[in-house]
Amino acid sequence: MKKIQMVDLKSQYEKIKETVNVSIQEVLDTNAYINGPEVHKFQKNLEDYLGVKHVIPCANGTDALQIAMMGLGLQPGDEVITADFTFAATVEVIALLQLTPVLVDVDMYNMNISIEAIKKAITPKTKAIVPVHLFGRAANMEAIMAIAKEHNLFVIEDNAQAIGANCKLSDGAKQKAGTIGHVGATSFFPSKNLGCYGDGGAIFTNDDALAHTLRGIVNHGMYERYHHDVVGVNSRLDSLQAAVLNAKLPLLDQYNAARQDAARKYSSAFEGHQNIIAPQICDICDCHVFHQYTLRIINADRNGLMQHLLDKGIPCAIYYPIPLHSQKAYKDERYKEEDFPVTNQLVQEVLSLPMHTELDDEQIKFITNSVLEFLK
Repeated sequence: MKKIQMVDLKSQYEKIKETVNVSIQEVLDTNAYINGPEVHKFQKNLEDYLGVKHVIPCANGTDALQIAMMGLGLQPGDEVITADFTFAATVEVIALLQLTPVLVDVDMYNMNISIEAIKKAITPKTKAIVPVHLFGRAANMEAIMAIAKEHNLFVIEDNAQAIGANCKLSDGAKQKAGTIGHVGATSFFPSKNLGCYGDGGAIFTNDDALAHTLRGIVNHGMYERYHHDVVGVNSRLDSLQAAVLNAKLPLLDQYNAARQDAARKYSSAFEGHQNIIAPQICDICDCHVFHQYTLRIINADRNGLMQHLLDKGIPCAIYYPIPLHSQKAYKDERYKEEDFPVTNQLVQEVLSLPMHTELDDEQIKFITNSVLEFLK
């Protein structure tokens, strides 16, 4: 059996090595390392894939979130509602811009931001909602957009973990996660479903005026060289990373399908176990593309199971062990523990197993048998 990896980028690369190497060599031959042809090609390719009018590539996913908020003109003190159970980058950029983070609880079923918690958190100072499509599962965007419309709020989708996921709307239509809000942001960190070989990110929008503003912000506020029309940053996707992404984007649906297939096999093995709650798999709308495969371990020793797996050479991880409202950087007297019952429970229960495009049946069987061996 191959050594089990949390993410097996080496095996994935071996299958696309020739295409990737040719794309990289073209960049090296042209010396167009910043805003070169590969970047413009990737921008167009991703616009076509997502069905969105504008993609603005940038340097990383955290920058993508920050630039999206800058482009919307949010002002210091404006309140921005987001999920307590997620990676810190989401709240980090809110704080960096001197906006006021408002952390709220998540839904136990899908671990995404709670619709009821959003409603309760809205005040006259609220200006935006940032749903996170956590672990690859699309949040309830239709409900979120309805709240935003009612209260005249912006919606910024954090799509770093769910590129390629579909949101099924009430009329039966499907729309890609990240393209429903006023603006979406994603990361191309190597371990993402669509990852490059360094850092990279992108912003999506169907708003022409907003797209124009964002294109200036990513490039020092310039639309014409040395003419700085808006306050900007230096955040550009480099051509070598764009070359890698152009090689991988045509395979994204295939990659996501491989993750979904691995998830089905995991969940089948765990079905009915009294100590395991496995993520739900939807075969109708592809709303979950399994950036992570995350179990809830109930009435059992989650930490003991984690160590058992590590001892057997099976990588696993707890995403996320500490709620954002408990982090030193983001503690606030506004937050009460009783406001976060689901998040506080999840951090005690979640455990993510290896999930990537190269998992084979032998590895999955070994992993699942090892989990069940501990929880017998």
